[in-house]
Amino acid sequence: MKASATTEAQESLRLSDILARHETELLSQWIDEQMSASTLRRDLMKESELREQSEQFLSLLRQATRSENLKDTTRPEWEGVREFLIDLSGSRAAQGFTPSETATFIFSLRAPLTELLQRADAPPASVRAATVLLDKLGLFTFEGYQKSREAVISRQQQEMLELSTPVVRLFEGIVALPLIGTLDSARTQVVMENLLERIVETGAEIAIIDITGVPTVDTLVAQHLLKAVAAARLMGADCIISGIRPQIAQTIIHLGVDLQNVTTKANLADALRLALQKLGLTVGRKSEK
Repeated sequence: MKASATTEAQESLRLSDILARHETELLSQWIDEQMSASTLRRDLMKESELREQSEQFLSLLRQATRSENLKDTTRPEWEGVREFLIDLSGSRAAQGFTPSETATFIFSLRAPLTELLQRADAPPASVRAATVLLDKLGLFTFEGYQKSREAVISRQQQEMLELSTPVVRLFEGIVALPLIGTLDSARTQVVMENLLERIVETGAEIAIIDITGVPTVDTLVAQHLLKAVAAARLMGADCIISGIRPQIAQTIIHLGVDLQNVTTKANLADALRLALQKLGLTVGRKSEK
């Protein structure tokens, strides 16, 4: 066990020493390797930016390899390298790089580093340790990219949900929420939050939820609508559901959903007319003199 730890420390120090002595040479060869790679995206990154990132990574790698552990990159001394690769993965994911193009940043270092170690008469164990290390860092970069993309997709989905559930002010005291597409649990939460916020902002007394653009209404959708109605009532606003087409009415009856306490109308115009009546307002044609 002690001999193994000693060997690992020697490999680490050897790699760190070689990086310190030949960093400029290695950087040049690594840049050439990346610039000649088929995965290079000149449309997304300038050579100056690529060089700056490469210089920063080699500096962090040299510092990290001074430790006595090349196998466990979760140790504190590797924190700088990890943070750099997470930032790199996130920025390249946002720029439009693919996972393989992003991971190539690390994997392209294998060939020039291996050649450098062999020319420096590094022991085979050091060469193997360096190769395994780059493989780990490459996979870490790939995983970082995936997490960054998932975060971007999640954020975009949230933004799309918010954009697809606009609450508009139709008249003083009246707001409307036109729904288009499927109404699931996640979207219902956004619907209720937007509706309640708008009711508070405008002081609306009546909220119209229009489901003309909702293709189908099943038990789950009906329950979501009832939740939205109940939430609006808790904020002091009456709710009207418009867009109840004949087939939807039949479906609701067939499902046994109780909408007796909910005011419904066939279309948005009828719902708005009723809302105006509830507020003691009327809209008519201007009489001609």
